[in-house]
Amino acid sequence: MATSSSCFSLVSMFESYLKNTFTSSGLTPKSIDIDSDTTLHYWSPKQPSKLPPLVLLHGFGGHSVWQWSKQVQCLSTHFTLYVPDLLFFGKSITKSSERSETFQAVSMGKLLELLDVARYSVLGTSYGGFVAYHMARLRPDRVDKVIIVNSAINLRRKDSEELMKKAKIEKIESLFMPESPAELLTCIRLINHKKFPIYIPDFLLNDVLNKLCNENRKEKLELLRGTTVGKEDIASILPLQQEVLIVWGEDDPIFPLEKGYELKELIGNKVTMEVMLKASHTPQSETPKQFNDIVMKFLVESTK
Repeated sequence: MATSSSCFSLVSMFESYLKNTFTSSGLTPKSIDIDSDTTLHYWSPKQPSKLPPLVLLHGFGGHSVWQWSKQVQCLSTHFTLYVPDLLFFGKSITKSSERSETFQAVSMGKLLELLDVARYSVLGTSYGGFVAYHMARLRPDRVDKVIIVNSAINLRRKDSEELMKKAKIEKIESLFMPESPAELLTCIRLINHKKFPIYIPDFLLNDVLNKLCNENRKEKLELLRGTTVGKEDIASILPLQQEVLIVWGEDDPIFPLEKGYELKELIGNKVTMEVMLKASHTPQSETPKQFNDIVMKFLVESTK
């Protein structure tokens, strides 16, 4: 009998296509040891570039190529892109027992220091937005502009409880790290504005689970439990010094739009917000042209 690793995988085929969008945009995959415990995998230009640096940080649900393929083709002509896999996603790994989003932020900062990137802007979606916020908070001397996408850093305990009730799940891990086809289907339908078919075959759902959720599953669950977001009754948000753009899908059931408006008031004085209509939790994938135009306007036009 053939092993699962040798079985035909539609998900693996599609991932190869996504990687091709990165390479065709002039990016190449690399790995670097940032210390004795931690190795980070990332994409960056094949050739040196004098374009302004921009870091793209993904959320849960897949490593970098799964979440930024529709951005790199547009943004790579205007920026020097650095697209890392966060720890325990893709080939990024650490022996450290730390699991907080702050540790992720420190690790990303070390990566950019080793690459001699003095100043850069950072764009993070969902969990990646948590990391982007802490990068900006910790290193205002290095982080220029910040874009936070559907990322409720201000989530409170009651918000997490309401989310679980809405999704009809008993634990938050079932949403961000589903372990069954039924849980995955719930997640897919929540994060997308467009309605998906009533029926998706289990073999395809299992393929997604095996390729995107089960790799480093133990450590990813530890990341969810280790995050500080949604664990307290009061959101402790320190204002950022940088110019910040918040982008939010109007129909996000995971992090409702009201959390975006609240975050705008908490995060500082130099904050603008763009609400994307007919979009849910992943506007960069659902309406990429509009999303890319919003990013370009903030990063390029506002500096002219």
